[in-house]
Amino acid sequence: MIEALLSFSIATLALAISPGPDNIYVLTQSLVNGAKSGIATTAGLISGCIVHTTLLAFGISAIITASEEIYYGIKILGACYLLYLAYTVYRSDEHISIAKNAPKKTYSQLFKTGVIMNLINPKVMIFFLAFFPGFLWDKEGNTVLQFYVLGITFMIVSFLTFSVIAMAAGRISTLLLEWKSMGLVLKWLQILVFVGIAVFIVLP
Repeated sequence: MIEALLSFSIATLALAISPGPDNIYVLTQSLVNGAKSGIATTAGLISGCIVHTTLLAFGISAIITASEEIYYGIKILGACYLLYLAYTVYRSDEHISIAKNAPKKTYSQLFKTGVIMNLINPKVMIFFLAFFPGFLWDKEGNTVLQFYVLGITFMIVSFLTFSVIAMAAGRISTLLLEWKSMGLVLKWLQILVFVGIAVFIVLP
């Protein structure tokens, strides 16, 4: 269990620091309105994850316990999806745009926006389905409980990472603007993260 959670936490951390719409949005809000605004946005984004975790836990657990072949098939599909994400990143532009003219909102509005952004994005549910099953440590045990443990771990690691990004927004934005190769480096970092997790998931 400890080994699985440690591996899951490392993978989650790698994903959280990779450039994506969520952490770029947190970064933008922090630049415009300060670190507290970025943290409020982060709290909203992370809160939505409990819904996806619940859907995943109760929808997939029965399938996993019913057939070992189906369980392995889910892992293969998950790995394929992660490889697809790596491919889409490879085809994308490495330029990172940070808009400094985002409209100002209250902490409550930012929190609500974060929740809505998370819940209405079907890619989050698909990603959870691809990512979580590969880190179950006992498929013969209580998989619902295991999914919730993974979900809470994901939320804690992501919240702490995004909060650090929010608090360090000024320095990060300066670095992004001054180091022209930063976008390319982060792009390939994200590709390596997706490919690495895909390989890990399919390993016995």
